[in-house]
Amino acid sequence: MKNLAYRLSFLISYFLIWIAYFVFARLFFLLFYVSETSKLDFITILKTFGYGLRLDASFTSYLSIIPFFLVVISILTSPLQIRNIIKLYSYFTITIITLFLIIDASLYAAWGVRLDTTFLSYLNTPEVMIASASNFQIISGLILWFLISFAFIKLFQKTINKTFKTFNIENRIQIPLFLLLTASLIIPLRGGLQEIPVNQSNVYFSKKMFANHAAINFIWNFSNTVTHKTSNINIYKQFDEEVAVNIINKTKNQLLKSDRDSILNIKKPNVILIIWESLTAKVVGALNGEPTVTENLNRLSKEGIWFTNFYGNGDRTDKGIPAILSGYYPQPIKKIMRMPNKSRSLPMLPKEMSALGYNTSFYYGGDLNFGNLNTYLRIAEIDKIVDGSEFDKKDWNSKWGAFDNVFLERFGNDLAKKQEKPFFAIALTSTSHEPFELNDTYKFGKKNQDDLFRSSHAYTDKYIGKFIDFAKKQDWYKETLIVIMADHGHSSPKHEGEYFSPKKFQIPMLWLGGALHQKGINIDNITSQVDFSYTLLDLLKGNNSEFKFGKNLFNNSDKQYAHYVFNKGFGTINKDGFYLYDYVSKKPITKYGKTSANLDSLGKALTQDSYQDFLERK
Repeated sequence: MKNLAYRLSFLISYFLIWIAYFVFARLFFLLFYVSETSKLDFITILKTFGYGLRLDASFTSYLSIIPFFLVVISILTSPLQIRNIIKLYSYFTITIITLFLIIDASLYAAWGVRLDTTFLSYLNTPEVMIASASNFQIISGLILWFLISFAFIKLFQKTINKTFKTFNIENRIQIPLFLLLTASLIIPLRGGLQEIPVNQSNVYFSKKMFANHAAINFIWNFSNTVTHKTSNINIYKQFDEEVAVNIINKTKNQLLKSDRDSILNIKKPNVILIIWESLTAKVVGALNGEPTVTENLNRLSKEGIWFTNFYGNGDRTDKGIPAILSGYYPQPIKKIMRMPNKSRSLPMLPKEMSALGYNTSFYYGGDLNFGNLNTYLRIAEIDKIVDGSEFDKKDWNSKWGAFDNVFLERFGNDLAKKQEKPFFAIALTSTSHEPFELNDTYKFGKKNQDDLFRSSHAYTDKYIGKFIDFAKKQDWYKETLIVIMADHGHSSPKHEGEYFSPKKFQIPMLWLGGALHQKGINIDNITSQVDFSYTLLDLLKGNNSEFKFGKNLFNNSDKQYAHYVFNKGFGTINKDGFYLYDYVSKKPITKYGKTSANLDSLGKALTQDSYQDFLERK
């Protein structure tokens, strides 16, 4: 009977150690984001542990299946051999899961979601995957990985050694009992005896999304998304397809109230598109943001057409590029730019510009393998592509590629050469990406991430200002439209309200150049990146029929809207309201304004319609 008690004691101890680990992991996450945790009251913090316990127990059950079964085997064979196998399994598992713990905590600030399959899409380019982290963050992360792993390995070692010393080969009559105990793990594994197994929505308990995210077990969330099979079923379907399309069309297809011929003074101007990495409206003074970060952009905003209610449709570059150049909404989880079998059928602005007789080019100072950008650009049939391989390594920062001053100088010098007119040239900057390494003055210092962020954008602003001054001296300037916009917004600097509020997604867009018929005007229409290609081709009298998600940027209708997507949720906004929705809890995160009910339907219809389009692309 003693051996029976010892084996039972081991199973209970092993299970509880993993529970303790996940409790520690939640505490680690809360302390890692202490600024967000401090906004929660004490009871809410306690509830993150209470509600999170179901997912903790669920994943602990998965982890315990092998050791529990090995205890059954120990009844029949040498317990010491079984002990060594359990040790090896436990040490390896704790080491790998702790690595994911560090990655999850590190990525949450930038992504706003707990670890999921998004992380896997960067594994084929590990140098890009770690490029957002500074050397200090990498080193401190490695130290934490070692210390946490070591501490829990010691705890497992002590428990396993202590209990297995008392094990002996036993009568086989105990086998059914321990098999039954192993089988009973199915109950906590699925979160109880209810019909539907436990899922993320079971731990959502608060109106504050950070509290809900803290309650999620990070490795359960990652494993669940990995094992969740993608099907051809539209998981965002809320309406009959015809109803969804009608909801969109009655809002979208309003009479254009502005004269499109009043925008440009030339039929086929040269077009320069500068895509500014991570520039959020929060640091743009001309958009009521911080006044001294983008002084050149603030000045230039008075010289052209300034869009004051413009939004990014996604929160990463590999979502922003298809939105800008294909007029294509991001998906809540999938990234079409990383899926050539689907992205090859997308409409492409460079292709349509080529059909209009434009010479096309794309400049990027880094590695085009990032996000499968190279494949996407090749599908777009761009005539000339310049990447980081054409820049001297001494002009690179340690992570992303050529510094923006070097990059923009090369871009300008190439344009200064005799051009086949008209030309369509795209430049994607990179220095204002984490970890914000500059070869110039840190205007706002570098004592914290927000100040590094401000300094990097002041730096890029400085050299974009110089590029515009250079462009104004070129013969082609009087026949050129220059568009400056961000690829996406950013969580920095920290903003009040929900993480995924419009503040995170609002970005600047400025049209400049001698090709403009009107200058020094503001466009207050609610618009977004997917509207850009549609509008530009409309102005140039090109074919924009395939850019079906786009609207005209200059449409003055009060029903104009912007729709953006984040991991498992969306935000939809117009002049009179806003609606932010979470697909995990199946509840709105926040809403305001007299049109919020209509935006509920519109946002769900847009998400459903765009995801259906994504599923059908081959």
